[in-house]
Amino acid sequence: MIVTTTNNIEGKKVIDYKGIIFGEVISGVDVIKDIAAGLTNFFGGRSKSYEGELIQAREEALRELENRAAAIGANAVIGVDIDYEVLGQGGNMLMVTASGTAVVVE
Repeated sequence: MIVTTTNNIEGKKVIDYKGIIFGEVISGVDVIKDIAAGLTNFFGGRSKSYEGELIQAREEALRELENRAAAIGANAVIGVDIDYEVLGQGGNMLMVTASGTAVVVE
């Protein structure tokens, strides 16, 4: 499966457009990661716990996007866009949405 942010794939011809697809993940940050991030915020530096959560959520959203594309007969996804939102009362939930156009390429 080819997944790209561009609207075409060099050397490939789009022969069928299957439609717009999405991959969504909503991930909660556990208390331990929240405490560690709070300490990082107080003392400064990068939050490895939040970064890890973000990377995992993004990878899962892209994997879901690929699975949905394959389920409708596509072998590529073009024009991929990834959006991030913070949800929940305390801002302790992360939503990652990957969207793009499922296509068949030669």
